[in-house]
Amino acid sequence: MKKIVFDLETSNIFDEVASNDARDLDMSVCCIYDYETDKYSSFKKDQLKDLWPILEKADVLIGYNSDHFDIPLLGKYYSGDLTKIKSVDIMKDIKISLGRRIKLDNVAEATLGKNKIGHGIEATIWWKNGEYEKVIKYCMEDVKITKEVYEYALKNGILKYKDRDGGTIRDLKIDTSNWEKKNESVITHTLFG
Repeated sequence: MKKIVFDLETSNIFDEVASNDARDLDMSVCCIYDYETDKYSSFKKDQLKDLWPILEKADVLIGYNSDHFDIPLLGKYYSGDLTKIKSVDIMKDIKISLGRRIKLDNVAEATLGKNKIGHGIEATIWWKNGEYEKVIKYCMEDVKITKEVYEYALKNGILKYKDRDGGTIRDLKIDTSNWEKKNESVITHTLFG
């Protein structure tokens, strides 16, 4: 099974585009981890033609809030339909189990004992200031954390989170039974690759 863990950063925020639709934002960078090659890669918006062949061969895209944010935003640049590729959105599965959304940083801290190295709004500021490598590093770290959270849930059937009560760490059962089952996806391939 060809699995890709991915994350996107943007060059603007919702307030700047007066919308809550991810497709109204502009992507700055997409970072991925490819299980097949055991390689991390980054793609700026002008390099997406190199990303499409990788995604088109994927059996599953793994992300955090990816169904609501990353896939729609990335899809605006793609001539096919990325929703035809199976998606594992860890945040979506957390919401199904817990009844509410939790930030990746909260889950990473409680589950892995580590925090993200920044926040998405900071990444937009860095991008506007021309600090592109800083944004890529931040995005890549989010991919690494998402990968570790995914693997932890797969192995243990749970994730941990800090509760709203001031930080009690709680276990959250996650149904991973379908995460590694291959779907027969039908994707419309681009002319790239």
